[in-house]
Amino acid sequence: MFTGLIREIAAVKSFAGSKLTLKAKYRPKIGDSIAINGACLTVTEVLPDGFSVELSPESRKILAIENYKDRVHIEPAMAMGDRFEGHIVQGHVDTVGEIEKITNTGNSYDVFVRVDRKFIPYIVPKGSITVDGVSLTVNEVFDDSFRLTIIPHTMKETLFSTYKKGSRVNIETDMFARYIEHILNAKNNLKTPSWNDIDKISALF
Repeated sequence: MFTGLIREIAAVKSFAGSKLTLKAKYRPKIGDSIAINGACLTVTEVLPDGFSVELSPESRKILAIENYKDRVHIEPAMAMGDRFEGHIVQGHVDTVGEIEKITNTGNSYDVFVRVDRKFIPYIVPKGSITVDGVSLTVNEVFDDSFRLTIIPHTMKETLFSTYKKGSRVNIETDMFARYIEHILNAKNNLKTPSWNDIDKISALF
């Protein structure tokens, strides 16, 4: 589990095949989970100046893989007893969004992100969302997009400063919204058993 608070911006040393190697100050252990641009990955090698992780075919298919070059956000998984800030982040990227517009409002930036309409039910006004691993609050939700407000500190300390119209970003929607929708769908799809069904079940005992 993660919180969406970026520990460090690491430099990409190489990305060949499924192996991504980063130069970072953070020193993980082999087998540790670490979120890279919001995707939970496993450390497979520790180096003097960084570490390597493995990306499965599924990860490479769903992520904005073009962003795994130059620099990336990293956040180690929470340890027992860590202070909890941000929000509950699983590191399971749901989809890739596209930056539609960034507007400087004077003391902050409004960032509009477009996503596939099917993910809109999981994006809640004033709720939480993770964009490339950064925990953020949703201000407005539209038919196929949402608006974030980014303060100058976040813009400076994350890769948001490099985003522009057309940039693709990893999106993890609100975990609780996904769970609630799944539970409600499962409940609505439950079939009330007929007397014949009950007789068949009874006959098994």
